[in-house]
Amino acid sequence: MAAANALTTMAATIDYHNIVQEQPKDMCLRPLDSEESFNEAERQFRNQYDMMEVLGEGTYGKVRKARCRQSGEFRALKQMKLGKGEDGVPSTAIREIAILKELSHDNIVRLFDVFCKPGELVLVFEILDSDLKKHMKALGGKLTAGRVKDFGRQLLKGIEFCHASRIIHRDLKPQNLLIDGSMRLKIADFGLARAFSLPVPQYTHEVVTVWYRPLEILLGSKLYSIPVDMWGVGCILAEMATGSPLFAGDSEIDTAFKIFQKLGTPTEAMWPGLSELPDFKTNFPKWQPKGWANIPTRLLSLAAQVSMFLNS
Repeated sequence: MAAANALTTMAATIDYHNIVQEQPKDMCLRPLDSEESFNEAERQFRNQYDMMEVLGEGTYGKVRKARCRQSGEFRALKQMKLGKGEDGVPSTAIREIAILKELSHDNIVRLFDVFCKPGELVLVFEILDSDLKKHMKALGGKLTAGRVKDFGRQLLKGIEFCHASRIIHRDLKPQNLLIDGSMRLKIADFGLARAFSLPVPQYTHEVVTVWYRPLEILLGSKLYSIPVDMWGVGCILAEMATGSPLFAGDSEIDTAFKIFQKLGTPTEAMWPGLSELPDFKTNFPKWQPKGWANIPTRLLSLAAQVSMFLNS
């Protein structure tokens, strides 16, 4: 019953059909009314792909490499096991499908196909060679200034398209930026993304990995918008340029303090409304800003070049 409810919810939410062949432009879910229908749909779906090695595994399930028999191209199949409880299809999966259905851009990962049956959901994505985190690790954390600028440009173009489409990503981090052999960068993992409207509603503050989470969310604000993504972009640019995370805290408060230590503890005078944030304390340590002169030279040089690029 839970799986049937989940499929009904998904169909009502997304306007999809169960896919039996790759249809990147007009994906929709067709309700299946019998076990035989499910089995036939699954057979047709799986016959499209030659399954290969597992690329990754987590609590959600696993990601497997596969080859599309029709096109000969490789794909990444995100196979998610659905629980037997009343929750059914995770809201993050429904949200990711609905959002990626609307986004088509060179710097955003492409969703080709969706298959859902009781107990399992499979998302078929384009496959890329690595992510920014792994790419930097393979190079010992050292990217050239030119490569940082190029990745930064691609990231900004992708996130600009998201914002122009009224989408906040809310989980930008190096692990969610995929890279192929041609050094094309694509934003992925839209499970925490939200479509926004005006006036901006209140959202949960349990978003964005703490290292890339902006200060207003760290201090408990539920009212935020696209600047949260721009903070993440800035943190990622700094990490690419310096080879290490800018604010690597081990908790929300530790990350906030690391921001204070570098940028100075904010005051009500410089940030009106600061004292009204739920988790702000007047007895926070008072740090003075260190100034950008203490940031490594490579980052200062890059910042000047990026500024020229943005102003041109």
